[in-house]
Amino acid sequence: MGDTLAKVNMANDLRILPVADTEFKSYGRVLTGYNFDNLINYMKGNTEIPAEGNIYVPSVAHMETDPVTTTVKNALYGGMDIQIGYCNGRNKTYNGFEYHKGSEINIAVTDFMLVLGHTWDMKVDNNDALSYHADKAQVFYVPQGCAIELFQTTLHFSPCTVSDDGFKAVVILPRGTNTPLPEREVVDDPEKKILFMRNKWLVVHPEQKGLVDQGAYPGMIGENKELKYY
Repeated sequence: MGDTLAKVNMANDLRILPVADTEFKSYGRVLTGYNFDNLINYMKGNTEIPAEGNIYVPSVAHMETDPVTTTVKNALYGGMDIQIGYCNGRNKTYNGFEYHKGSEINIAVTDFMLVLGHTWDMKVDNNDALSYHADKAQVFYVPQGCAIELFQTTLHFSPCTVSDDGFKAVVILPRGTNTPLPEREVVDDPEKKILFMRNKWLVVHPEQKGLVDQGAYPGMIGENKELKYY
């Protein structure tokens, strides 16, 4: 871990902290006592990293048959139904910030970085929608094999790679998260304006035209920074 963390800190003009640092505690926690080896091995042998961009799959039936699914469902989510999927890719930029109602579990199949913020730092903008300034975010390094819980008040988005090989991450969420919305309610609420998918509230950088064209709110303010790794 030390060499990679030192490398990315040297390559960037901002401080990148390990998730073991005390500053991570307001965003989430490192999980211990769970055996995610089968999920990690499945990811290594059965999923690919795309040549460009990211791929996100919310739910993989085979992964959800692993015995750890029941353990996570009952211990971490209090009996609520969950889904286990993954995000693989080559992302290097902030791009946006999302949050969910319920924790997200990330398991690092490879090393990666996460750009994190707090929902309480979001502001209502001139369009009566929630926005977030990227300058308030912090970057954390997650080493291979590490499992973390991100609290529901934690803004996050895609992991960022620390090598030319890209990244792989297991993603566990409440069942149905990141799937199409059945309908949109008409509510006078700034949060409603950034609801993008089921249990997914999202603001993106205006440069992310593809997401904006899909209906994502361009509420990320500031530079869409690129994280370097050499």
